[in-house]
Amino acid sequence: MSYSLNTSDTVGDVKQALKAYIDATNTHQFQQVQKLLHEKAAYIFSDQSCKSMVDIQAYFERAWKLIEQEVYSISNVEWLFIHETSATCTYTYHYEGYHQGQFVQGSGRATNVFVVEHNEWKLIHEHLSTQVQ
Repeated sequence: MSYSLNTSDTVGDVKQALKAYIDATNTHQFQQVQKLLHEKAAYIFSDQSCKSMVDIQAYFERAWKLIEQEVYSISNVEWLFIHETSATCTYTYHYEGYHQGQFVQGSGRATNVFVVEHNEWKLIHEHLSTQVQ
């Protein structure tokens, strides 16, 4: 799954790339997520930074095991910058699933940076943090 750059609709294309990323996350298959990531992607989570695809994959897979049947969603998306070759957005993320058999849910804040590489939008950076009080 890839989303090609259409210069006549850059805004729609990058928004579709974000949707594809969330959809891929909900497959719980890292191969689907990785298709949408830039090869030099870097993540900052509340408890760890990941600067290699191996580290990013390990983090995702650990999270999927920790919260079983997790459903990940986003709201309040704000596009801070959109250009022909890069875009940045913030949003509130939400998760729900089961931790040790008990239903859990939570939310936090995210920043994503997308870039165009080989005519496709790729996620190059994600920063997740707990919800601001």
